[in-house]
Amino acid sequence: MDTQTHTVGWRPRSRRADLAVFMAWVLGLALCAWAFQVMTGNMIWAFVTDAPAQAADIGSRMMPPDWAYIDELLWPLWETLNIATLGTLLGALIATPVAVLAAGNTTPSRVFARPVALFIIVASRSINSLIWALLLVAIVGPGVLAGVIAIALRSIGFIGKLLYEAIEEVDAGQVEAITATGAGTGQIMAWGILPQVAPALTGITVFRWDINIRESTVLGLVGAGGIGMKLESALSTLAWPKVSTLLLAIFATVLISEWVTAKVRERLI
Repeated sequence: MDTQTHTVGWRPRSRRADLAVFMAWVLGLALCAWAFQVMTGNMIWAFVTDAPAQAADIGSRMMPPDWAYIDELLWPLWETLNIATLGTLLGALIATPVAVLAAGNTTPSRVFARPVALFIIVASRSINSLIWALLLVAIVGPGVLAGVIAIALRSIGFIGKLLYEAIEEVDAGQVEAITATGAGTGQIMAWGILPQVAPALTGITVFRWDINIRESTVLGLVGAGGIGMKLESALSTLAWPKVSTLLLAIFATVLISEWVTAKVRERLI
C-alpha cells in the first residue's frame, strides 16, 4: 500500500505576524519619507549641486599646508592633551563612587542613593561636552579650566555606567568569603570588589581618554582652550593652509592616542 507523504512548509511567523511586520516597514518608510521632506523643505538645492565644486576649491586652497605654522601649534596641542587627560582623571575620580552607589550589589540604598547615582550618570551622558563647554565658558570664563571641567562632566556618565555594570558582575563568592571573616563594608570594598573591577576601570578610563582626545580638539571652538581655538581663528580668517596644517596635527594626535590605547589594552588583556 502506497503511503503518500505530505510535506508541510515551515513558517517562522504566522500570516498575521507577517502582515504586522509588513505594515511596520510601510509605516517606517513613510516616516522616513516625511522626515526627509521636513529636513529638506527649506534647502536650497543650488548649494547642494554646487557643493563638489566648492569642496574642490577649498581643498585646492588648503594645499600645500603651512608647515611653518606647526611651531605655533605645539603649545595648543599640549593644552589639548592636558584637557583630555586631566578631564578624564577627574571624571574617573567622581564616577567611581557614583558607580558604587549605582550598582545594585553595593549601593547603600536602592530607594534614594541608587536613583540619585543613576540620575547623575544619565544627566552626564545626555549632554555633549561641547554644550558643557559653552555653559562653563559663561560661568568660569574662557580657557583650559572650562575645557577640563567639561570633559570631566561628560566622562562621569560614560565611566560610571560601564563601571557600575562591571561591579554588578563581580564574583559573589569572593565577596562572601571576605564577608564571612567579619570584614567591614570598607574592607569588603577594598579587598573583595575593587581588585576585581580594577582592570575594567583602567580599560574604561583609557578608552574614555582616547575619546576625550577627539572631543577636546573642538572645545576651543567655543573658547574652552586647546587647539580648537587655533582652528576657529584660522577658519574665521579663511587661512586655509593653516587649516590643513591644523587638521593634519589633529589627525596625528588622534593616531598617537589610538596607538597608546591599543598598547594599554594589550597589557590589560
